[in-house]
Amino acid sequence: MEQILLRYVPNVLDNKVELLKSIGETIVMVSISGAISLILGTIIGVFLVVTSRGNILENNTIHGILSKIINFFRSIPFIILIGALIPLTRVIVGSAIGTRGAIVPLVFGTVPFFSRQIETALMEVDRGVIEAAQAMGSGPLDIIFRVYLREGLPGIVRGITITLISLIGLSAMAGAIGGGGLGDFAIRYGYQRFQMDITYVTIIIILIFVSIIQGVGNLILKRIER
Repeated sequence: MEQILLRYVPNVLDNKVELLKSIGETIVMVSISGAISLILGTIIGVFLVVTSRGNILENNTIHGILSKIINFFRSIPFIILIGALIPLTRVIVGSAIGTRGAIVPLVFGTVPFFSRQIETALMEVDRGVIEAAQAMGSGPLDIIFRVYLREGLPGIVRGITITLISLIGLSAMAGAIGGGGLGDFAIRYGYQRFQMDITYVTIIIILIFVSIIQGVGNLILKRIER
């Protein structure tokens, strides 16, 4: 087995410590930025829905401001967003490079996307269920938690799955400016040093991450849709 690995992935074996470190950095980046993005994205997505025209907390001003902010950040290519946020990143985490430096732009790049996913999921909730809850005297918070979030749970799970998969791709892209993780590892060794076995192994590891996330998402969907 070792002879086969030495033949096909010699550079990976020579840099296995660095590879394991990069895997850990990717997991940290995706976990922390993912948790923050899912919380903020859910809150913003809920506000987008409940403040829309004809909804339980209709407010055209708030809805319009949130929509414009989200559209603004979604229109900026992520690689440019990373550079634009360097001053803010340094203020928040003290560094614009490495794993810590990648978390801030990852959050800014993911929250707008996930907010729209939440908005789409909640807008699919049957209007009749909402009206029935209002007729029974439920307040806005009750409707949000007991109707919107509960009835829209399948769509929310799909949105979380898509977002986390997208986040893995963004974390790899962050490696282009020294953000750490598998993207940085693949660029420094696979691209800059022409060690193609490292590039291919990195791709396989990312595919495994994506497959795990998609598999878990599908499993959760099967359970809640029974």
